[in-house]
Parts: sequence; C-alpha cells; structure tokens
Amino acid sequence: MDLLGLYNYWIVILLMMMGFYVVIASGHLVKKLIGLNLFQASVFILYISMGTVDGGAAPILRSGVGVFSNPLPHVLILTAIVVGVATTALGLALVVRIKEAYGSVEEEDIHRQDDSL
Repeated sequence: MDLLGLYNYWIVILLMMMGFYVVIASGHLVKKLIGLNLFQASVFILYISMGTVDGGAAPILRSGVGVFSNPLPHVLILTAIVVGVATTALGLALVVRIKEAYGSVEEEDIHRQDDSL
C-alpha cells in the first residue's frame, strides 16, 4: 500500500487535527469558530475524496462508458457548505452580541464575569 498516494487523506487528518486543536486550546471565540471551520473543511474533503471513482465518468448514459461516479456526495457537500456558511454567520453574530454584553470574547473573562454575579 502506497501511503503517499493517499495524500488527500493525510490532508484531511492534518486539517481535522489542526481544527480540533484550535477549538480545544484557544479561549478566543472567533478562533474557535475558525477551528470549527477548519474541521468542517476537512470533513468536506474527506467526503469528496471518498465519492470520487478512478476512471469514473459523469452519470450520463452514453455508449462506451462503464464506470460512473456517484454525484450524491458532491451534492451533499454543496448543501453542507451552504449550511456551514449560515452557521458561521450565526456564530459570528453571537460573538458580536457576547462582545457587546461582556466586553470581551475570551472564554475565561466571560466565565469570570458570570461567576461574580
């Protein structure tokens, strides 16, 4: 088995672990959203990589084509991208409201202010 031939899966693992690390290690809410987006992008690449068939053609019936590629994973990823953009926009709007209410976007500062009430 050629491990270098699976470079797209190595990229998926790298992006996934980077996004996971940013979400866990950072206390800044915008950085957490960026980490979630990195994680999400890695999942997109994983599904697109799994949905690709070597030598596969578009699923249009014509003569001489025997192997077809399934378009469903790509369509689902397009839908997931739209949902991801919407949830990122909502997350950023929440961060703006948190900044207005607490004066900070650092998790420790927000918890400290909540505990002092």
